[in-house]
Amino acid sequence: MIEDILTPGLRVVFCGINPGLSSAHMGFHFANPNNRFWKVIHLAGFTERQLKPEEEQQLLVTGCGITMLSERPTVEATELTREEYREGGKRLIEKVREYQPTALAVLGKQAYRQAFRVSNAIWGKQEVTIGKTEIWVLPNPSGLNRMGFETLVKSYRELDAILATRGR
Repeated sequence: MIEDILTPGLRVVFCGINPGLSSAHMGFHFANPNNRFWKVIHLAGFTERQLKPEEEQQLLVTGCGITMLSERPTVEATELTREEYREGGKRLIEKVREYQPTALAVLGKQAYRQAFRVSNAIWGKQEVTIGKTEIWVLPNPSGLNRMGFETLVKSYRELDAILATRGR
């Protein structure tokens, strides 16, 4: 089982959808070599160097954490049911209320729509919050996402820059 990387008062908690088979096998978030998460967050400014999945606990030093909507491993997130997304959204809200990060970054527009039952979502900061925690929707770094790498990095960099101005 893959454990959440959480502690109270983080700058941001990245919320993936669910573990892929590589992550489930290795026991770390974003462990598939085709997943761009670790490279993207480094190039966006969240980490001083590119961490390896097995170094995920070091994220806490940078003020970042990781959780997921569902713990069930799948080949593709499309295998999750609507109910799994909704239950994941409820658990996510509870975690955010408990840990109160400055921002929650949900990785994937469709994941955000399903988990939070919203019909329209934009990239970036959302209008709603969970307590004082801002909600951001960022592109999923999965290798299955066809979004260009520079666009991915730019969207994550925007969040890092805004959080840096708050000095937390």
